Order: sequence, then C-alpha cells, then structure tokens
Amino acid sequence: MINKLKEIIIEKNLNTYFICVGDSKYNIEKEKIVPANPTCNCYSVAKAFTVTAIGLLYDKGLVTPNTLLVDILKKYYPSDIDPKWLKVTIHDVLLHKVGFGTGLLDIDCDDASLYPTNDYLEIVLRTELKYEPGTVFQYTDAAYYILSRVVSEVSGKELSEFLRPLLMDTMKFKEYAWSKCPFGHAIGATGLYIRTEDMVKLGILYLNKGIWNNERILSEEWINLVIDNRYEFTHIGNGWYAKGGMRGQFLMFNYNEDKAVACHSYDDNARASLVLINK
Repeated sequence: MINKLKEIIIEKNLNTYFICVGDSKYNIEKEKIVPANPTCNCYSVAKAFTVTAIGLLYDKGLVTPNTLLVDILKKYYPSDIDPKWLKVTIHDVLLHKVGFGTGLLDIDCDDASLYPTNDYLEIVLRTELKYEPGTVFQYTDAAYYILSRVVSEVSGKELSEFLRPLLMDTMKFKEYAWSKCPFGHAIGATGLYIRTEDMVKLGILYLNKGIWNNERILSEEWINLVIDNRYEFTHIGNGWYAKGGMRGQFLMFNYNEDKAVACHSYDDNARASLVLINK
C-alpha cells in the first residue's frame, strides 16, 4: 500500500513530507517524500490524542461522557458565568457542542499576544454561550483546551505528562512535544509535534481495539464509544475512520483492510487527506 500511496502523492504533486502505513501486527512502513524536520506539528490530529486521554480517565472510572463539566472545573467558574455552562457535559465538549457561536482559542491562526489575559481557561469560561449545550456543532479549539484542563484536574497531571507513561512510553515514541498555554497546560486541540511513525501508532491502537503488543491500554468499550459517537474520528467512506489536521495532516484506520495510515504535509487545500479515498 505505501508504494501506491507514494505514487499517488507524487502524481498529484502533494507537498507531503512523510507517509506511514501500519497494521494490527505492529508492522510500520515509512516513506519520506519531501525533506522536512522529522518531528512535525500534527495540528488537529492532536485532538485524537486528547480523546484517548479522556478514554484513559473513563477506564479508571473517573469520568464518563455524561459527567458535567462544572463538577470538575467548578472552582474556575467565574461568579457571573453564563448559566448554560452549568449544563455542559464531557460528551458535549468532545462533540464540539458546548454552545459556542464561533471558534475560539485558535493559537495556530490567532496572535495569542493579543488575548485579554494569559489565563486561557478564563477566556473560555467567560464566553457567553450562544446555544444550549448539546444542540449545535461549532468546531473550536477551545473545546479541546477544556478537555486538557479536565485531564489535569482529574488526574493531577498535565495532559502531556499524563499521557507519557500510559501511551507514549508504552508504545515507545521517540521525541515529541506539545504546545502549552502560559499556565503550562497542553493546548489539547493542536500543537502536538510528533514523528509520523509515532502518530500512526495511535491508529494501530484503535485498529487493535485498545491493545498494544498484548498490553491493554484502552478498553474496547471506549474505542466503541469513540467510533459510535464520532469523537473526532469520522467515518469517511470505504471503511476508513479518519482525523485530519490543518495543512494536510491525517490519521486513519480501517478494520476491513487492517491498516492505519498517518501523514504529515504542508498543503493549504489539505488535498493529502483525500489520497486514500481516491486511490
């Protein structure tokens, strides 16, 4: 498969750096197409790692999709908070149905130095919600920054450090880093710098229903919740579940083909993510 994908990428003149293909037996192939730094920003593919962190908390019995956000972050709620924030659940946040009327906290595009405060959680929680929680989809990085803070509050560890021993160390990642807010919390929504051959490992984990080299990392129950509810991974056709990121990043897996695929690119039209569908 990887040779075919490389041919298509070259034929379509995609500005793709690396493409990786893995299977349920943990075989990983990597092709370098355009020279680039080995560790790249996967942009919104980072959200899939944050979903996984919530799953680890779920498996420990510490949160459920129905958990109210206020039960976790209440001490950060301003006294004059919009009452609709009291109804927001983890499920709403995972689905980008918090109630926002516009995108918020997009550090990839915003000039963060212009934010009114360096307390990103305060920025988010002081935002008046336009819609009732759970009713309207509004994609925003603010939702996954909230989840990063949920992980920190529940586990006692900042998101990237919470994931390190349970995921990155177990699956033997090389170097990685996550952009953090001024208070030291991983953004959660973006800013995860990672090697393509490590990014594909998350796809393999989902392909294997939560098992990595005979060690269970995530419950099959959580994997099924992710797929059934489309917590970031969306069915895009031909059996593929995918999470994309800005400028052509993607992570996909397919149970029927027993394959996971990851890609780092720089493509403003994100055409690279269409390669598998059109192959």
